[in-house]
Amino acid sequence: MNKIIITADLGHFKAYRVTKAPEESARVQLIESFDSLDGHWKFSERLSDKAGRFGKPWAGTATGSGEDHNIETENSKRIAKLISRDINELVGRNGCDGWYLAAAGKINNQILENLTPAVREKLEKNIAADLTRTGKSELLGHFH
Repeated sequence: MNKIIITADLGHFKAYRVTKAPEESARVQLIESFDSLDGHWKFSERLSDKAGRFGKPWAGTATGSGEDHNIETENSKRIAKLISRDINELVGRNGCDGWYLAAAGKINNQILENLTPAVREKLEKNIAADLTRTGKSELLGHFH
């Protein structure tokens, strides 16, 4: 057995290799892990109106509404594309028999849409859940 488990959310990406020799239990080994700073920042920390000075205090003056214009949605899509790119590369270079994905529900479908057909074909199980903080010993149980 030569499989890969990938867990992802907007701020974390972890990949594990699952190997099993005959008459042994499966071993789960972390092979890649990184955090995305974009996923950790709040938009108010990145895009600020200088401590609430967006609107004007006097009456009769038109003020901006402070709409975000779908910035959060666009950021999620961008991060999902980056995760897909990393998955395509990782699965391609590791030559695994198959792989499993656990990605936060908010980005799960977006990740799947951006995978190459060859990588998508090898996907054996997909869980729309954030398992990035799940321990190695518990992780395998979610996919069997």
